[in-house]
Order: sequence, then C-alpha cells, then structure tokens
Amino acid sequence: MEGKIREFTCIVCPRGCHLVIDDKLNVTGNTCNRGKEYAINEVTNPMRNITSTVKIESKLVNRLPVKTSNNIPKGKMFLVMKELNKVSVKAPIKMNEVIISNVLGLGVDIIATRDVAE
Repeated sequence: MEGKIREFTCIVCPRGCHLVIDDKLNVTGNTCNRGKEYAINEVTNPMRNITSTVKIESKLVNRLPVKTSNNIPKGKMFLVMKELNKVSVKAPIKMNEVIISNVLGLGVDIIATRDVAE
C-alpha cells in the first residue's frame, strides 16, 4: 500500500464521514475515534457480518433467516456461505439458537434470527 491513499465512507454511524487513509495509517475526515478505527481495519483486516438463510423443514416457511454472531474476515465470506448452503434444520427453532457452532473454526456461530414454531 506504499504511497497509496484510500478513501472510504464510514458506516459506523449514520453520519457517513468521508475518510481518507494513507500508507502510514493516518486517517483524516473522521469526527470520532470509531471512524479512525473503522478505516484502519478496512485497510489492514476487513471484517463483515453475514445475514442469510438456511433450509428449514417447517409447515410455515422453507427458509430460516440466520446471521453470524460476530464479524468474520471478509475473505472468508464465500466459504461461510458454502457452509450455509449445506445446512438444513427442523422446526421448532428459537431466535438466537445456534445453527452452526464455530463455523470454519473462526470462533463465530451462525444463529437463527427468528422463531419458527413448526
């Protein structure tokens, strides 16, 4: 990244600050330290949260909405999605129930984001 300047719109809060970060990780444009941290992380180790669905055997729905319990490395997103495509669960399911524990050994669970009774 030497000599490179990168620009981001901060997504940490609704303000949407225009951030500029140089190759020495100097950040400008942020109005709070969270924006600075966000820009540095985007350059050094970008992380993302996944929201998706998995198959469910139920009388009411055929897909269960799920999400990661924490952020995962951006580069692992497609591998996690492949794991989600392999999963099928049976109702009943409770919101926040773990669907996949420690997905890909990342220390992050895949959890249900709604109740499904039957």
